[in-house]
Amino acid sequence: MKRFLHGGNIYGADTPAGGWLDFSANINPLGLSETVRQAVAAGISQIVHYPDPEGRALKEALADHYGLRREELILGNGAAELLYVFCHAVRPRRVLLPVPSFSEYERAALAAGAEISYYRLAPEHDFAFAVEDLIAALPDHDCVILGNPNNPTGGLLSREAMGRLAETAKKTSTTVVVDESFLDFCPEEGGYTVRDLVSRLDNLLVLRSLTKFYAIPGLRLGFAAAHPALVKRLEESKDPWNVNLLAQKAGVAALGDHAYQRAARDFVEQEKLWLAEALAAIPGLTVFPPTVNFLLLRLAEPWPAAEEVCAAMRQRGILLRDCSNYPGLDHRYIRAAVRPREENRRLIEAFRACWPFEA
Repeated sequence: MKRFLHGGNIYGADTPAGGWLDFSANINPLGLSETVRQAVAAGISQIVHYPDPEGRALKEALADHYGLRREELILGNGAAELLYVFCHAVRPRRVLLPVPSFSEYERAALAAGAEISYYRLAPEHDFAFAVEDLIAALPDHDCVILGNPNNPTGGLLSREAMGRLAETAKKTSTTVVVDESFLDFCPEEGGYTVRDLVSRLDNLLVLRSLTKFYAIPGLRLGFAAAHPALVKRLEESKDPWNVNLLAQKAGVAALGDHAYQRAARDFVEQEKLWLAEALAAIPGLTVFPPTVNFLLLRLAEPWPAAEEVCAAMRQRGILLRDCSNYPGLDHRYIRAAVRPREENRRLIEAFRACWPFEA
């Protein structure tokens, strides 16, 4: 369904000879860590065995890296899988979604039979979360799902505000699902994460992706942090071998590669600002303040609709994310990932080549 289409689909008959320049998927621009590459290669001979159903080595590495206990962790074939596991295990009836947001939040809730309520974020306020409005809506919902940072807007809610939301939600018997999948890109993540609160809040589920920050989306790897009681409930609702052997080995290696982690955060922090400034200098493009490794753009008239602009870019071998299928956005929004500088220059040149009007 077009409503639930994603970026990152590089497959198709029209793939250019040199491959796509993919700005539609928000993956670490540094690419695959050599440490991870070697770990996956070394593990090939072991795929004759089943993966560890408990993921002991990976959970140990996650607990050490993120300051959590093993019993507060559950592993997933990507963070999205755990969102579906949660919805099917807990069966929320009335789900509140701040929008625009990642479409799998809605899709997973609908698949479990939930009713959806939208809380629309305002473009004139850069799509910022209004935590007091969310708190006011809690009594009418048994679950709220939000991204922090939010995809595609990049909006961030502080740790203090998110903690206040989760604390209040416990009083209204509302589960708070926080998707922190992009937070590894943020140098100041300590000011935003609430993963440590799961030890005392059994109504909080914090999702994290390893595929985006460590550039392994083809392997699929994520985890969630939750109170041990909720972890047990979710474990009983999933496949015991849901995370394959190579993904587990890649995760352990990635979490130990501190040099890669520092380099990635430093690069994205600088390059997102360069790219935002360069795009904002193009007539008719509004760039919303970037916080991590992607930017939300608005096309002002006389630019054509996002679908047409994305099609023109596709003719040049460049993939962008048409955001017109996000609830809360319209046909004038596009998302672009932060890529290496030379690729970002090519994106700027392509936008300028597409500009058919007098500046």
